[in-house]
Amino acid sequence: MIVTVTPNPALDVTYTVDALTPGTSHRVRRVVQRAGGKGVNVASVLTQLGYAATALGPCGGTTGAELRRDLHARGIPTALTDVEAPTRRTVTVVEADSTATVLNEPGRLSAHEWDEVVARVRKVLRQPVEVLVASGSLPRGTPEDAYADLVAEARSAGVPCIVDTSGPPLLAAVAAGPDVVKPNQHELSEVTGTDDPVAGARVLQGLGARTVVVSRGRAGVLVVTPDGASYAARPREPLQGNPTGAGDAAVAALAAGLLEQPWPDLVRTVVGWSSAAVLAPVAGMVIRAAVHDLTVSALGGEA
Repeated sequence: MIVTVTPNPALDVTYTVDALTPGTSHRVRRVVQRAGGKGVNVASVLTQLGYAATALGPCGGTTGAELRRDLHARGIPTALTDVEAPTRRTVTVVEADSTATVLNEPGRLSAHEWDEVVARVRKVLRQPVEVLVASGSLPRGTPEDAYADLVAEARSAGVPCIVDTSGPPLLAAVAAGPDVVKPNQHELSEVTGTDDPVAGARVLQGLGARTVVVSRGRAGVLVVTPDGASYAARPREPLQGNPTGAGDAAVAALAAGLLEQPWPDLVRTVVGWSSAAVLAPVAGMVIRAAVHDLTVSALGGEA
């Protein structure tokens, strides 16, 4: 079983329009509403591709109730923690040329409620768990070292941990020694002060991270491992679609293959899954029929 923790889940609303012009009215061509947040999206992709995944995190209010119903309808097991504040919403506007504009509500959680989430994670980790994934932003009121709490719980339970976050929470998590961190290129530059992804990965490793996986959009994925090796893979050609769920699909691939695939193979799988997510209409999905073809077509080798 793979466990995902989403400190700041959301009810995702995706609007599809021909083109977005600020200050004008728009005709919406398609509306999709579903449970989201980065860790929830990871669990969704894993479930779609036949892996056992359980989604954890806080959940509250009427939007939280809608999130629960959607996860149940999609067959995604949960161990959610009831909280007072309503679960936030996110709104994504996708244009015909695949440009995506995202509006993220902040979310809110008390320090006490976060402790309850961590306690739930600790309880679930007593079961046989292969990998713990902790993903996304932190809601207001959550301590900055919240991800470090989750890394510590995973290490105490002897479970490999993957962290996907940014800014000071990423640095706090790195100090706790996660097995894998997955910043994107911008997030890595922001916390390390360098635009060189290999150099930035080395900085995070010096601070406590083991393996660093850097998602670079159309440039693909870079992996820097603790033994000094680096591997890269990229799509054969640019893909048109909705890129908002690509990073979450990449983390899902990491969780599924971390204990089974060597890094030269896994980096290709990561590119395949994330590319198949770009072709999907909403985050938390992949075009299943495309996963294999896109994985095979990825180009790999040392960075």
